[in-house]
Amino acid sequence: MSSKKLNIGHLMPSFPVIQGGMGIGISLSSLAGHVAKCGGIGILSGVQIGFRESDFIANTLGANLRALEKEIANARTIAPNGIIGVNLMVAMKNYAELVKKAVSCKIDLIISGAGLPLDLPGLVQGSSTQIAPIVSSGKAASVICRMWDKRYQYAPDCIVVEGPLAGGHLGFSPDDVSKEENVLDIVNDVKKIASEYEAKYHKSIPVIAAGGIYTGEDVAHALANGADGVQMGTRFVTTYECDAPLIYKEAYMNARKEDIGIIKSPVGMPGRAILNGFIKNPPGNDSCLYDCIHKCGIVDIPYCISSALIAAATGDTENALLFCGSNAYKATHLEHVKDVFKEIEAALA
Repeated sequence: MSSKKLNIGHLMPSFPVIQGGMGIGISLSSLAGHVAKCGGIGILSGVQIGFRESDFIANTLGANLRALEKEIANARTIAPNGIIGVNLMVAMKNYAELVKKAVSCKIDLIISGAGLPLDLPGLVQGSSTQIAPIVSSGKAASVICRMWDKRYQYAPDCIVVEGPLAGGHLGFSPDDVSKEENVLDIVNDVKKIASEYEAKYHKSIPVIAAGGIYTGEDVAHALANGADGVQMGTRFVTTYECDAPLIYKEAYMNARKEDIGIIKSPVGMPGRAILNGFIKNPPGNDSCLYDCIHKCGIVDIPYCISSALIAAATGDTENALLFCGSNAYKATHLEHVKDVFKEIEAALA
């Protein structure tokens, strides 16, 4: 295998691969645990993670905190020696409480996007948890590094650069998404910024390429062209170990390239999803059960994003938002997580 190693502080996975956090309920303990067991970094999605708890609607925060602790413990059972992280969206209400719960559970890594995680270093202070912002430009990386330096005398342990081919919410304007800028160009811009803080803090700040990375060859190409590691989400959805229901995985396997497109999300960001009937003809629901994000555009977007994503996670794909990356149409069959890593290993040999 390639000698290029990914070190995020004291975290040293066997493969330079982070599995993307996918919510609601798509990357939970089964997927994250098996990715970690195979030598990658397994990531739980923390968004509305308690959706299966009996008191979820009446006590959403309590249900989410309880479920987060359970899922971390379950992932550790699968991969006792593996690296487990959690993706927590800055846009979520109760973001700080979820970060603190993850830290109390001794999570290895917190990855945060959907906003600038300017307060994250203060929330993990005194712990061994490593922290990584998600950015989509050198400008965003510069703002975060500058603010963390000024407020906390801290630099990121890692930076995830998410390009316009990723699934879910995207940190681009609709016009910029359509340009499909090469993520590796952004990676190299971010590496220049990271190098300033590497020198100041005498630490390595690996920069991770995310979005549109699907095959082992894609991984090798990214590593050969500046990335210190990759984040892969879509490829892992159609594994047996993924926490998504089978019908969700089948939606990927049945999708054509033209079935995947950019949507306007209630979160206020563009996103990439399967253009099913629900998205083409949204139901016109203007109610909010969850009060889950700071800036909800439900008045302008006629569906509740939590309800739509929970429908996806529970198998009601006809009434669901099915987030996916640009390469979801390439999925043709179910496979095991270990088989994905075998492909990556062969490509890096």
